[in-house]
Amino acid sequence: MLKRRMDFLFVVILIVCIYIVFFTGYSQTMKIMAIVGYSLILFISIFSLMLENRSAPHTLMWMYVLLVFPVAGYFFYLFSGQLYLKGYLYKSKRIRDRDQWEKLMRREESRDLSFLTENQLCFAKYAKNATMTPITTASRVKILKNGDETFSELKQKLREAEKFIHMEYYIFRSDRLGKEIIDILITKAKHGVEVLFLFDAAGSMKIDAADIKNMQHAGIQAAPFSPLKYGFFNQKFNFRNHRKIVIIDGEIGFVGGLNVGVEYLGEDEKIGFWRDTHMMLTGEAVYTLHNVFLLDWEYVNHEKILAHQVAEKKLHESDELDGAVQVVPSGPDTQQGIMSDFYYTMMSCATKSIWIATPYFVPDEAIRTALRVAAAKGIEVRIIVPEINDSFLTQYASRSYFSELLRNGAEIYLYKKGFLHQKVIIVDGNIASIGTANMDMRSFHLNFEVNVFLFGSSSIRDLVAHYEQDLEDSAKLSPVQYYKRGLRERTKESFARLFSGVL
Repeated sequence: MLKRRMDFLFVVILIVCIYIVFFTGYSQTMKIMAIVGYSLILFISIFSLMLENRSAPHTLMWMYVLLVFPVAGYFFYLFSGQLYLKGYLYKSKRIRDRDQWEKLMRREESRDLSFLTENQLCFAKYAKNATMTPITTASRVKILKNGDETFSELKQKLREAEKFIHMEYYIFRSDRLGKEIIDILITKAKHGVEVLFLFDAAGSMKIDAADIKNMQHAGIQAAPFSPLKYGFFNQKFNFRNHRKIVIIDGEIGFVGGLNVGVEYLGEDEKIGFWRDTHMMLTGEAVYTLHNVFLLDWEYVNHEKILAHQVAEKKLHESDELDGAVQVVPSGPDTQQGIMSDFYYTMMSCATKSIWIATPYFVPDEAIRTALRVAAAKGIEVRIIVPEINDSFLTQYASRSYFSELLRNGAEIYLYKKGFLHQKVIIVDGNIASIGTANMDMRSFHLNFEVNVFLFGSSSIRDLVAHYEQDLEDSAKLSPVQYYKRGLRERTKESFARLFSGVL
């Protein structure tokens, strides 16, 4: 907090120095002192930036911004460039979370993963050591395609809840769908079911205060994650909780790309059809997913409830083995860039194919290299992105990366049926990732995310079938067509790419 206040004090001093030099009739000595003060603050800021040990290009870029645009650039740096600030802001949460995950892993038995194929073991060896969440072999996954399947299943399971409902969303709207789910929660709470409801303060800005009061009046505990009114000077407002988690009775878990709002049902006329992927978990993986929620709840409410969590629901011994499942959280409360590392390792272990569907394709250098090398080796690389994005900068920044991939043989598809919002990666048809993390810097460095990784699960067949259908609803971008785009398009791409580090 002290560092944040100092940064804003520096901004004020910079403005005062500029005002004294250019807009006052003070003496020459006073103006020289203002110039010295101005230069000293820039030197301190640039020196501090250098000590962060970022990549040389990023460090030089921010140095240029601070020098050429001293006041405006400083503001932009504070609110967009300091990805490493999470090390200060969420230190207490990160330490406590690590403590809890270590306790969880100590009680976990080592799982026999010898049944995995060579490429699955390649990824599993990394996944097992890179994070403190277990790879489970007693879990089941049901793939839910789009809003109709997801919310139909979700509402049914909510109505069947007997003990508790724990819910966490980035966006929760007070529209028809939101109010329907709120009514179910209120009904269950009145019948003695414990309901904990966590929502991101920025993403869910439009949730009605009256709805929150009605829930609380019914006995539901509802709380915002990182309230905006407390986040300006410490910059916490820039780090959002993008997770979508529902846990019911400790036996069923929901996670994926869908928030709560009628647009996710395709009922928003401006957006149109909404393509997304969600999942329902049962078995051991639910316990891990529940821990992710509870750690967030404890951080927000300063309430110790994790220790009271019941043991995970195991599948029956007679159930046939169906691959392995790992739940992986990422964000300011975990290791820097862990989700990017998982994506990179998945792609590096590919032997036949890498299929990606993402709404926001702004990959870091490691992922670009993995895709480029894989395509050059003859591995089938397919990437589906929406033809029209909901963000100008993201749409054109994404397209600026197409050239190097197309040159190496990757296939790019533009989804035309509506807006594609799913976050899915399928490798060799037998490894997959589904979750909340996009393939961009905000998901890699700023947002709290959670993904589920599947090793040989039969549910991957559903993902493959859905992906093939999505290809039919997409137009393949030909290299010739792409290279013939005009100067105006190339200018938009180059401009948008400048902001890739903060998208």
